[in-house]
Amino acid sequence: MADFKAGQIVGRASYNCDILFRIKQINGDTAELTGEDMRLLADAPVSDLVPIKDEERKRRAEKYKNQEESCYQLFRQDRKLIREKSEYEVTSGYTKKKQYFEMPGKVLHMDGDSLYLKKCTQVYDRLGVPVYGVHLHEKEMPLQVASLIEMVRPEILVITGHDAYSKSKGSEQEMKAYRNSRHFVDTVMEARKVVPYMDHLVIFAGACQSNFQSLLKAGANFASSPDRVNIHALDPVYVVSKVSLTPFMERVGVWDILKTSLTGQKGLGGVETNGTLRRGMPNLYEEEE
Repeated sequence: MADFKAGQIVGRASYNCDILFRIKQINGDTAELTGEDMRLLADAPVSDLVPIKDEERKRRAEKYKNQEESCYQLFRQDRKLIREKSEYEVTSGYTKKKQYFEMPGKVLHMDGDSLYLKKCTQVYDRLGVPVYGVHLHEKEMPLQVASLIEMVRPEILVITGHDAYSKSKGSEQEMKAYRNSRHFVDTVMEARKVVPYMDHLVIFAGACQSNFQSLLKAGANFASSPDRVNIHALDPVYVVSKVSLTPFMERVGVWDILKTSLTGQKGLGGVETNGTLRRGMPNLYEEEE
């Protein structure tokens, strides 16, 4: 049997290594695993683990990189259409000089995985979305969210990390069957005590296989996972960036969110929500063309 250690990339033989995991810790004969690209938690016997070679890891990483780039380009195209419409309106049909500036909605991103948080922050920066990122264990989020909202004053809140649903522990309606859905639900409820209205604070909550219905009932605008499937690490970023970069007088439909996500409607859903971007004039800092 191979020797395994925390941080190593592995697959599960019983699942034909369909998902790559990082070993979080090993307790005796059992390993606690976190998804390398999916926001999934799992336990597995050490005897079921398969070490993943660098070549295989690079091959899969390239596959996800291509998917992520396609999603980014689709998002950029969508964003370009919104900006062209905004420019037309602000310049009265291009009859006046463009002198406006934009203020995208600020995101407070709470993540249970520090590596995912770093990756998400890089994409926010690439998209031009202001973000304040915080790494917290999922069970600490309900205790910290109120003070963070007061400090950051965000227009958008992301509550995510890792999760998993276990059919052997209960039905899809029972919270005890989930790893972290209860913590996510409690965090949403605490956030709504501070900002009750859905268009004053837009909330995305959940991770892989999370209790979608309970998250929406608690007050989230968008959540995972309607079909209890896995979601990509970057899905929360693309969901809320769409809201951040849409003018506040315009509505963001659920399909608008899903078409620029990596997972789609089986893993993501929500309710129509107003955008949070605001335009202003004059633009005193406009660069010379």
